[in-house]
Amino acid sequence: MIRLFKVKEKQREIAENANGRGAVKKHTAGELRLHKDISELNLPKSCTISFPNGKDELMNFEVSIRPDEGYYLGGTFFFSFEVSPIYPHEAPKVKCKTMVYHPNIDLEGNVCLNILREDWKPVLNINTIVYGLYHLFTEPNHEDPLNHDAAAVLRDNPKTFQSNVRKAMTGGYVGQTHFARCM
Repeated sequence: MIRLFKVKEKQREIAENANGRGAVKKHTAGELRLHKDISELNLPKSCTISFPNGKDELMNFEVSIRPDEGYYLGGTFFFSFEVSPIYPHEAPKVKCKTMVYHPNIDLEGNVCLNILREDWKPVLNINTIVYGLYHLFTEPNHEDPLNHDAAAVLRDNPKTFQSNVRKAMTGGYVGQTHFARCM
C-alpha cells in the first residue's frame, strides 16, 4: 500500500529545505490555545507577563503582580507558569517565586487557588488565573489555607497579620522564617 500522506510530507520537507527555510515546527493544540489566550490578555495595570526563554517558548512564562491595595500594597510578587501540551484540558502549574507570608501561598511557593485545582475548566484561561492570583493579594482567604499559621493570625488578629506582612515584605523575620525584601 502506498502511504500518500507520508510521501507528500516528505516532498514538503524536501521543498522547504531547498528553499532554505528549514522544517516548520508543528504546534500542539495547547500551544495554539495558549497563543490565543496571551494575544487576548487584558491584565490589570499592576500585572505584567514576561517570557524569560523568549517568545518562541510560550509554554513557560512569568507573571509579576504588584497589588495596588490591601495588605500587600507596594510589594512585587513573581509567579512561574508551566503550561501542559494538553492545555486547556489541564490547568497550568503555577508557583510563587517570591517567598511571601500569605495564608494561601506556602513557603515553597505552592498556591492555593481553586481554579488551579478542582474548579479548573477548559473555558478558563490565563487571564482568569492572573486575576485570581491578584485577588489573593487584595483579599487573602483564611478559610482555605496552605500556610495555616498565617491563616490563623489573619482570622484571629488582622492587625498582627498586617504587621507580619509588612515585616516579611521589608525583608524581616516572621517567627523563625526570614523573608527577602519584595518592596
